[in-house]
Amino acid sequence: MTRILKIIPQRSIYSYIHKRRMSSTPTLPKFIVWAPDYADEGALQRRLAVRPTHLENIKKLVSQGTLRLGGGFMTPESVDAAAADKKFLGSCIIFEGEDIDVVRKLVEEDVYYKNDVVCVLAVTM
Repeated sequence: MTRILKIIPQRSIYSYIHKRRMSSTPTLPKFIVWAPDYADEGALQRRLAVRPTHLENIKKLVSQGTLRLGGGFMTPESVDAAAADKKFLGSCIIFEGEDIDVVRKLVEEDVYYKNDVVCVLAVTM
């Protein structure tokens, strides 16, 4: 399987405004990660097999304030389907980190990435 990790530096209106707000609490830059699932026959089984470990790691990142928001995307017909019948399209995550290399390392250490559940197409600021 081919992995693609493309870094796209990008300024948005939100980050422009957010960085210029008056605040007594310093914040770190936010990064959006789009990670589509592999579409091969065993992708869902790989996702479900490592999901408990993935969720435990996510809880740690949330409690540390590193992971701000995230979740999986499913096909519309999968929303009410049984777990074995769900079809995931991928995940989108918003991280807060010192720089893009810190975020890249977090993504590459995740069990979904290590076990070929997701490939990361973009990490943007």
